[in-house]
Amino acid sequence: MKFLIDESVEYSLVITLRKLGYNVSSVSEESPSLEDRDVIGLAYSEERVIITNDKDFGELIYRQKFSHKGVILFRLKSENKETKLNRLKILLEKYSDKIQGRFTVVTDSAIRFRI
Repeated sequence: MKFLIDESVEYSLVITLRKLGYNVSSVSEESPSLEDRDVIGLAYSEERVIITNDKDFGELIYRQKFSHKGVILFRLKSENKETKLNRLKILLEKYSDKIQGRFTVVTDSAIRFRI
């Protein structure tokens, strides 16, 4: 599975995912200030799942019908990197087969998948 990390997500997540062996691109490294619609287009063309904190991706996908390869949206009370990393590890360990092509919302108490 390949990921594209949005600028709204801490860069430490990029480093950690790479150390875990994932193929990870970073908007902040490759295309700083890229518009959200262009982030979706880039991820789609490279077959990457977007990881973001930005709720605007839901608007683009559900209301404006942008095609995507998957989105992971963090909606956590605590924005610290340890919490985010722990929730992401749980997601990848338990549900990696459900991520691609779905809009996944990760909260403190649940992980929800939408098509």
